Amino acid sequence: MTQTIQKTLRDSAAMRWTALLLLALAMFCSYIFMDILSPIKDLMQETRGWDSTAFGTMQGSEVFLNVFVFFLIFAGIILDKMGVRFTAVLSAAVMLVGACVKWYAVSESFVGTGLEAWFNNNLNYIPIFDELGVSPFYEGMPASAKFAACGFMIFGCGCEMCGITVSRGIVKWFKGREMALAMGSEMALARLGVATCMIFSPFFARLGGEVSVSRSVAFGVVLMCIALMMTIVYFFMDQKLDAQTGEAEEKDDPFKISDLGKILTDAGFWIVALLCVLYYSAIFPFQKYAVNMLQCNLTLTAPDADSFWASSSVTIVQYIIMLIVAAAGFASNFQKKVNLKYGLLAISVIALITYCYMGYMRQSAESIFAVFPLLAVLITPILGSYLDHHGKAASMLVLGSVLLIACHLTFAFVLPAFKGSPVGGIIIAYATILVLGASFSLVPASLWPSVPKLVDAKVIGSAYALIFWIQNIGLWLFPLLIGKVLDQTNPGVTDPTQFDYTAPLVMLACLGVAALVLGFVLKVVDRKKGIGLELPNITE
Repeated sequence: MTQTIQKTLRDSAAMRWTALLLLALAMFCSYIFMDILSPIKDLMQETRGWDSTAFGTMQGSEVFLNVFVFFLIFAGIILDKMGVRFTAVLSAAVMLVGACVKWYAVSESFVGTGLEAWFNNNLNYIPIFDELGVSPFYEGMPASAKFAACGFMIFGCGCEMCGITVSRGIVKWFKGREMALAMGSEMALARLGVATCMIFSPFFARLGGEVSVSRSVAFGVVLMCIALMMTIVYFFMDQKLDAQTGEAEEKDDPFKISDLGKILTDAGFWIVALLCVLYYSAIFPFQKYAVNMLQCNLTLTAPDADSFWASSSVTIVQYIIMLIVAAAGFASNFQKKVNLKYGLLAISVIALITYCYMGYMRQSAESIFAVFPLLAVLITPILGSYLDHHGKAASMLVLGSVLLIACHLTFAFVLPAFKGSPVGGIIIAYATILVLGASFSLVPASLWPSVPKLVDAKVIGSAYALIFWIQNIGLWLFPLLIGKVLDQTNPGVTDPTQFDYTAPLVMLACLGVAALVLGFVLKVVDRKKGIGLELPNITE
């Protein structure tokens, strides 16, 4: 009887969630490496001479090839032609290569080499790109930043390819089932990578009392090796699923340029794509500067060097508490027994308060910002489950935009007003960061599951690729813009903890306003065309 009902791996909840876990772990590792230098921006300026413009230019380079060489479009074609499992392994391998290049660029081994001299003397002018003002390099940019940018470009190709592959993989394993919950859960786990990065990147950089930024990047390289292993395991699991179903991989479905035309002429698709670029541009570039922004706007006093709060062991303890917050909060969403559900929720809340207290005692900006994804981990499954059963995806996007605007304006105007208050400033920072993380969870839970409602199944990989490509334009532009605006509005400031972040934060809040307007437009289009964005994902 059981064999008749449960025919394939996809019909087994345990197996499809295992497939999701493998993909999510790969994204978890990539998220860590993506922001590996973000919490040590001040150390990059002190040890490698990277000012805000160099830092922002290097950070924006991650998506340069995706945007200007259209690699993401090719990645979507590869995904549609070659299938999920091949593209997953390929993306992880590309990320690993890029990570290794970036590690060498910031290591001591690079200093004084002929390669460093070459980068100092070259790539100061790139024809056409310089004329257009979009060059990933500039004259005077440190050689280590240029070479790191090259590695980050390669990593970015693999990372964004991995992103569209994971989305396509979830559609393959969860369509007609709990797809929004799956996508939200994947992003909740992946975003723990942000917190992991914020805690462990400074930890490894300062390990043993000697500053070495290359140790942080080496930590990321090890994780990219793990990501590759996860995708290889997924490869065999996905292969077995196709053998059971008798379905051919997507590569047997020929790609046609005319299919892209159908996608590009759809008004609903464009609104979703523009919402994506506006929203993500206000979040991911901000993450790269958030720790430095807190250093500039909070009154932080380093604990005594011989105290527990200054020891390396407190980092491990705080991370364990963070995992308890995430695991208990996430698991509470899946409990049917009321006592167990609220018991886990209480454990999560108590652990979160403990984590925040430890962050305050450590007086560490990076550990304060690491709280960013924790509320998202808790509420993303709730949102995903609600969307699966009740819908309202477009409404969720509107709510996310409102919260985004409020958070960036709070960082810009309210937080600096509390700079003289050591306790008040940190409370404001924690509350705003948690709400920002919660608003971010609204996007994957509501936006990504809406894409299959807009396009044909056979070109869904290309549709995701187009959205990611448009999104990448913002992810390239805004890290660079934030760096330039910081340098322009802080002339003569050499101390990396004394920047005024008001102008960049207002700029990011304006993106939220534009996203809010588009959210209302999307609701109107959905109602007129009957796209079904407000309908539940689970079909009876």
